[in-house]
Amino acid sequence: MAGWEEGTEGLVRHFRFKDFSEAFAFMTRVALIAETQGHHPEWSNVYNKVRIALRTHDAGGQVTEKDRALAKAIDALLGE
Repeated sequence: MAGWEEGTEGLVRHFRFKDFSEAFAFMTRVALIAETQGHHPEWSNVYNKVRIALRTHDAGGQVTEKDRALAKAIDALLGE
């Protein structure tokens, strides 16, 4: 899971895209995967930048295997 950092905010990664449309399309694809996994990211988007933080609220905000599985699925979207 290259690019992900685990810290107090959970498992966090920053993404940069060509433009807003690419960033939004990425977020849409992530949303569909997250919904199938029943696990939803905390994220923000400003123009071509997306920040995703993953942590399991049911586990007191700790990083769990659910977070790692979603991070791997997100990486797979990017061919990583």
